[in-house]
Amino acid sequence: MSEVPDHLWYTKDHEWAKLEGTRARVGITDHAQHELTDVVYVELPAIGKVVKRGEELGVVESVKAASEVYAPVSGRVVEVNTTLEDKPELVNREPYGEGWIAMLEVSDASEAKTLMEPGAYRKHIGQ
Repeated sequence: MSEVPDHLWYTKDHEWAKLEGTRARVGITDHAQHELTDVVYVELPAIGKVVKRGEELGVVESVKAASEVYAPVSGRVVEVNTTLEDKPELVNREPYGEGWIAMLEVSDASEAKTLMEPGAYRKHIGQ
């Protein structure tokens, strides 16, 4: 059974967002990392990159597959988790902690209303 923390918001594509004022910390869910298995590489977005909700933010590669990471909200990348360059396995070990991928400066706060609450995400993944 996948972990789905109650303090985060989710997308149907298995990204999570932690809203921190005008920013959103983004990563992939526990469910997603289980599906991918052992993560071996994370392609981080460039600082300053502007993305619209649903656009590709980065890529997570595992021994099994490569999977795009999509922006859960529109914004500008203001920080990336460079620790993942040397330790991509953090995405598996701590998907909601040290395995986060990027921080966005949110450009349209109303888009947060399109994200799933934890209960809805649990139903989405069949829990």
